[in-house]
Amino acid sequence: MGCCHPYYTPTHEGDGAFVIDASRIVFGAGCLAEAGDHARSLGMRRVGIYTDAGVRRLPYVDIVTRSLAAAGVDFAVFDAVRVEPTDASFGQAARFAAEGRFDGFVSVGGGSAMDTCKAANLYSTHPAEFLAYVNAPIGEGRAIPGPLKPHIACATTCGTGSEVTGVAVFDMVAMRLKTGISSRLLKPSMALLDPLVAASLPGTVVAASGFDALSHALEAYTALPYTRRARPANATLRPVYQGANPWSDASAVQALEAIGAHLERSVRDAKDAEARTEMMYAGTLAGIAFGGGGCHLPHAMSYAVAGQVREYRAPDYPPDRPMVPHGMAVILNAPSVYRWSAEGCPERHLHGARCLGADTRGATTADAGEVLARRIIEMMKATLFPSGLGLIGLGEADANTLAEGAFAQQRLLTNSPRPVNKDDLTRLFRGAMQYW
Repeated sequence: MGCCHPYYTPTHEGDGAFVIDASRIVFGAGCLAEAGDHARSLGMRRVGIYTDAGVRRLPYVDIVTRSLAAAGVDFAVFDAVRVEPTDASFGQAARFAAEGRFDGFVSVGGGSAMDTCKAANLYSTHPAEFLAYVNAPIGEGRAIPGPLKPHIACATTCGTGSEVTGVAVFDMVAMRLKTGISSRLLKPSMALLDPLVAASLPGTVVAASGFDALSHALEAYTALPYTRRARPANATLRPVYQGANPWSDASAVQALEAIGAHLERSVRDAKDAEARTEMMYAGTLAGIAFGGGGCHLPHAMSYAVAGQVREYRAPDYPPDRPMVPHGMAVILNAPSVYRWSAEGCPERHLHGARCLGADTRGATTADAGEVLARRIIEMMKATLFPSGLGLIGLGEADANTLAEGAFAQQRLLTNSPRPVNKDDLTRLFRGAMQYW
């Protein structure tokens, strides 16, 4: 789908340009052991390494630290990253960075480790009150004043895409919702993607990160096109999430095809190296897609779900506190959303379903939302995911509060293929309570 496709026909008020932010990626078995060479090439002499306690017990941090030591790079390890980080845990990580006086950073882990490292780099390089850089209307949405220090992101999961995006997401505890910091300057300098790490991942983690990747790609592909966004007053004000565009389309479609073919296999069998390698690559492709095109309603709604969780504890995740994994919080909303949003771009919803493996023979654009929703539900069943928000302890009585939390995510809602208000969000949450 090229730049002249009718989907990108510009409106009078719409933008006429989109930004391509290419990422530097090293992908392949054993590449974690190259961290020291890459750190030295980026001018790092003293590195802050960010990881969580669970990953620290695995061999991957040791692989990275041995490589740094062999390259003559000094380092200190912060292993208190919180899975699903908070404003408080971001603050703790930033203090470690400020005290460590690092000239570069390495993250080893999933999206939580990478996002925490981005925040630590930001606040130690350009100190400010915490809400200064947080997305409006929750924070001030202040522009980051200049470049950050180099950051090598070493992903250990198959789907967050954080290694190639300029977004850091966290829980704002007092408000009981998720939000984030968004800037192209947050994007890591380099990503090291070693598919050998995927063999150690539990099934629920593979499913959650895989559904996150699915959502990244599908939301980017069905997002409002960049040509229907208001033209910025200044070129530097063009948002990170700029809407669907030909660059994000290419990555999104390839990611969806790979996820449709390999997600269920990768969850069922940890020894299926082909499936888990393909999922890791697809997760990065999806990260490239949403890093430029952006996400919309399933992610906006997920932030409210994560903030409202009461007692749910997901299998294979830390049992010390209630938590719904991010990818689970996203996908539980998705079928309800796509049944509704298909009206905005039915051809793309139908094509997305086909990429994921749905049988679309005989389907028309009027069927697009239902066909896509059913394929996602099939994948949820096959990976033993909950059948809706009701299975993680939420009910229809929570729908209004959830809608309030989701409505605060204006950075995402403006990317929706259909205009959305609080009443729409309430209905969408009610539609996500139970699918089967």
